[in-house]
Amino acid sequence: MLRKRSQIRDHHEESRLFKSRALVAFVGIILLMGILLANLYNIQINQFQDYKTRSNDNRIKIVPIAPNRGLIYDRNGKLLAENRPVFNLEITLEKVSNIDHTITALQELLPEITPERVDAFTRERRQTRRFKSVPILTQLSQEQVAKFSVNQHKYPGVAVTANLKRYYPYDDVLTHVIGYVSRINDRDMKRLIREEKDANYQATRDIGKLGIERFYEDTLHGIAGYQEVEVNSRGRIIRTLKYVPPVPGKDIVLNLDIDLQLYVHKLLDNRRGAAIVLDPEDNGVLAMVSSPSYDPNAFVHGISSKAYSALLNDINRPLVNRATLGIYPPASTVKPFIAVAALQEGVITPKTTRNDPGYWKIPNSKTRPFRDWLRWGHGVVDITKSIEESVDTFFYQIAYDMGIDRLSSWMAMFGFGEYTGIDIHEESKANMPTRDWKMARHRTPWYQGDTIPVGIGQGYWTATPMQIAKATSVLINHGEVTAPHLLRATIENGEQFDLQQLEEFETYPPITGVPEKYWDIATNGMRLVHHGKKGTARRAFTNMKYVSAGKSGTAQVFGLAEDQEYNAEELEEHLRDHALYTGFAPFEEPGFVVTVVLENAGGGSSNGGPVVRRIFDHAVLGAQEENE
Repeated sequence: MLRKRSQIRDHHEESRLFKSRALVAFVGIILLMGILLANLYNIQINQFQDYKTRSNDNRIKIVPIAPNRGLIYDRNGKLLAENRPVFNLEITLEKVSNIDHTITALQELLPEITPERVDAFTRERRQTRRFKSVPILTQLSQEQVAKFSVNQHKYPGVAVTANLKRYYPYDDVLTHVIGYVSRINDRDMKRLIREEKDANYQATRDIGKLGIERFYEDTLHGIAGYQEVEVNSRGRIIRTLKYVPPVPGKDIVLNLDIDLQLYVHKLLDNRRGAAIVLDPEDNGVLAMVSSPSYDPNAFVHGISSKAYSALLNDINRPLVNRATLGIYPPASTVKPFIAVAALQEGVITPKTTRNDPGYWKIPNSKTRPFRDWLRWGHGVVDITKSIEESVDTFFYQIAYDMGIDRLSSWMAMFGFGEYTGIDIHEESKANMPTRDWKMARHRTPWYQGDTIPVGIGQGYWTATPMQIAKATSVLINHGEVTAPHLLRATIENGEQFDLQQLEEFETYPPITGVPEKYWDIATNGMRLVHHGKKGTARRAFTNMKYVSAGKSGTAQVFGLAEDQEYNAEELEEHLRDHALYTGFAPFEEPGFVVTVVLENAGGGSSNGGPVVRRIFDHAVLGAQEENE
């Protein structure tokens, strides 16, 4: 068999093909190397600063430092709110491998860590930033600190820390004035973010919740500082690279006189009501008591659900600031203000007289009569006598003649139906009724019969004790309107009390065009309430060493039938009349305006008058002794 002849190989073609493939591969390698080098250049040169920053972020941390909160003083330099050192047991989550196991072990060591405290810890840890410790037990005793310290090595990530905590030395005496601070919650944080203040609160745990603490939060809080620190892989600080100290909050001084506040608080003796003392010269609040009250310190450290529910469900409503949120018919306390309006409007003159038979009827109407508080009437009276004896029928006629439009307009100038402007957020406008208000609220028009009870501070008219106090100040200042205010001055941190910077407050448009004699008629009528032969409160103000003036009010809680007589002893307590009283002293040079409301206490003269008398004596005679 013949062997097949092998084909002759073309070495030249193979060489050419190999070279072309090698060239392609070489070009590919060069391109890949070029891409790699370009990326390397981009990373090492172009993006050097970016990656350097990221690298530093892995080992350099910014640790915010909370500023010390400003202190609060009374006008005489007595401390009302301070910062006290406390020891807390805190856990840094990033340093704990098994948080549940750690908490269980801590509970065995410290039984005071109750399930409720664990729940509070769990809630707070959810809104705590990384590497920030979270307290699981606060206000440790020395014994608890010692017990944990000898066992600390068993609990990595757990430590006892020293903190400054707010403390209110007067317990429930100032709660509705100063308020309190408490943990920053989700709602607080959302507000801080909205107001672009959250950066200043990264190290802050507490924030003002009520009263002065809330209203002057920006002043009291201060400016946060920070440390720039280097940390290792475990998050522990190796060294401090930069330190910017925090700026403490300013101290603030209130117009409040704590001695007077304590006296008034004791005088109310947990009765439901409120008492206010103003300095009519500038409307500084010298005392403001709402009763009953509660201890704000419970909220600083986190009040238990059980304790809070007890306060919330208390029928005496201790959580409500009755001085600014309590809403009551102002009753006859408003008669001097209405007198000024009626005189200025020409509805009456200083010489106008009317006979009071004990009742008043709308002319040409078959509606039931409106009764005077004195069944047999007061006889013939003028405006001065009508204030002295609190003649209802005289003011029914004024209300009828003025009409609701003029009446509500004038009372708005005295501040009714408006915020007083006091420097706390917890305030109600109450209600100065108008035609539009009734239509919007009740979907019915305003009737003539609605106007008549407004003339004696009843009907749809409601007011807060602070509104009545402010209106009294407007009256004795002959129309000058100033907002009541708690703040007196601020003090830069570290400065002496004597270097306080007095605050200036905005004044409001005055009531103009009213002759001096009209103001004097109203205030003289109030003087006779105390010192006149038929003054409704003369018994409470006998044998005084000075002259004072005032006006009582008895606010009905429910309406009486035409033939029904009021008998407090036959009524349940919550249906009894409220006792109101407002006044000023001394008469010639007023230094104090006092307004008191006692819920369900009965007549204003017989129950409110004696309380006001005792406050006047304490304030006026005490001030005179200091000046001697």
